[in-house]
Amino acid sequence: MNIERLQNQLAKLAVEEEVVVTPAKPAVKADEEKGIEAQEAVPAVTEMRPAVYETDYAAKGYHLSIRVAPEDVVAAAGILDSEGFFLEAVTGVDWLKEGEMEVVYDYSQWQEPCRIVIRTRVGRDNPEVPTISEVFPGANWHERETHDFFGIVFTGHPDLSPLLLPEDADFHPLRKDFSA
Repeated sequence: MNIERLQNQLAKLAVEEEVVVTPAKPAVKADEEKGIEAQEAVPAVTEMRPAVYETDYAAKGYHLSIRVAPEDVVAAAGILDSEGFFLEAVTGVDWLKEGEMEVVYDYSQWQEPCRIVIRTRVGRDNPEVPTISEVFPGANWHERETHDFFGIVFTGHPDLSPLLLPEDADFHPLRKDFSA
């Protein structure tokens, strides 16, 4: 396996993401009695994070991170499958303030130890991502668990019935706005 070749293949699917580096600060009004001087508002500073980047495995636990559009997760899974990778895990992340849900796919390879993370984001109001269970049948249970806990719908999945929650559960306990 050539990581550079794999990185180039996956880069064709990747999308950049905007990251807030410094949050905005509101203006402060002057108050002579309290000794507060007026300060101007400071806008947020954002930057574009590359869609594909190598990481220090010792620090992060993976070699390569790729962000793809939701419609490209199956293509990314196909590329990794053809390169001899296996699926370790699928999970979700609730980005409540951003109004998004993220699906994180962890892949590994035995021949030349390598870990790759594929990420995609969707809106919280309609969190749908295509299933990768056609490429990696073992994703079936991972996607069911992610659906249980985060409410992310994996379109095309053969059976999204609850895996760990009660059959009549109408809640998703790992969403940040969940309350018991």
